[in-house]
Amino acid sequence: MQLDRYDREILRILQQDGRINNQDLADRIGLSPSPCLRRVRALEDGGLIQGYHAQLDPKALGLSLMALIHISMDKHTPERFQNFETEIARIPEVMECLLITGQTADYQLKVVVADMDAFQVLLLDKITRIEGVTGVHSSFVLRRVVDKTALPLAG
Repeated sequence: MQLDRYDREILRILQQDGRINNQDLADRIGLSPSPCLRRVRALEDGGLIQGYHAQLDPKALGLSLMALIHISMDKHTPERFQNFETEIARIPEVMECLLITGQTADYQLKVVVADMDAFQVLLLDKITRIEGVTGVHSSFVLRRVVDKTALPLAG
């Protein structure tokens, strides 16, 4: 999908404020509401906009411990990886799961939990029980230095 300056501006604004109404969005980009709405719908239909969500404060919800976990697998087969990915997706504390390269690990997880006791339960009762997990290395996040969800838009 070819993006022009209006499309990029729509995406930029919606990344900052997904709740903006169509009239305000149209005013900010210099279009009338109907063509603006058509463009938003085309961006949604084209898969560039995948959804809208509320960003919550984990600490306010009692989730004050964030960890990055590197996972090593025993076998590098599609079946083993698929099973791991299916099982890890079922764990609500897992915020992100990345298949990685360049490390001794196969996956990197970002998890949030209430405290160290909850982390221990997550690790020992859920993650390490997934078939094929042979190595686990955890790092704890002290502070978020950069925390953004907006993608850079060229042009």
